[in-house]
Amino acid sequence: MPTETPEGPGPEVPGPALQEPSLDEQIAAYQREFGDLDPQVEKVVSALGRLNRRMNVAYGRQVADLGISSAEWEVLKTLVLAGSPYRMGPGELAKRLGLTPAAMTHRIDRMAAEGLVTRDRDENNRVRVIVELTDEGRTKWQQAMRMATDFEEDLLRDLSAEERGVLGELLIRVLRRVEHAQPDAGGRLTDLD
Repeated sequence: MPTETPEGPGPEVPGPALQEPSLDEQIAAYQREFGDLDPQVEKVVSALGRLNRRMNVAYGRQVADLGISSAEWEVLKTLVLAGSPYRMGPGELAKRLGLTPAAMTHRIDRMAAEGLVTRDRDENNRVRVIVELTDEGRTKWQQAMRMATDFEEDLLRDLSAEERGVLGELLIRVLRRVEHAQPDAGGRLTDLD
């Protein structure tokens, strides 16, 4: 809200940041409004949701510092995971990222203009297009991985090696159950760009 000065309205002064309720406050409110809630389950699920959201924000900031978007990072990562020579067709990329072909084309256009990928005709099948990671794209991927590794090490620094192992195994068990119940949920419900 603007402040009043002798010269007239002053600059916008931000109010206090809205605080998210603590997990305990959130669970108490849920229990008040929906009595059939298991507080232990809700604590785990809510903590995972908050952790995921905050980690996504942190990763987004890191890749933005490198001049790429989170959406571009996903393409770089997918090409690296495909292995050398880091090439895929746009249709396969779209499938793996859960995007429509139109959204994938838009993303590839932008990344090709930025020098992160190339898009060329397949020499063996002139109808087929191949997207390939450039040296610049691989460098950006490596820089992002260095930043993410530092962030992740700091995130887990209060856990012993044994605790990290146990946490990892427990999370994988939960992930497997979700993957079994929702096998088609690996991609997005809607395109992000």
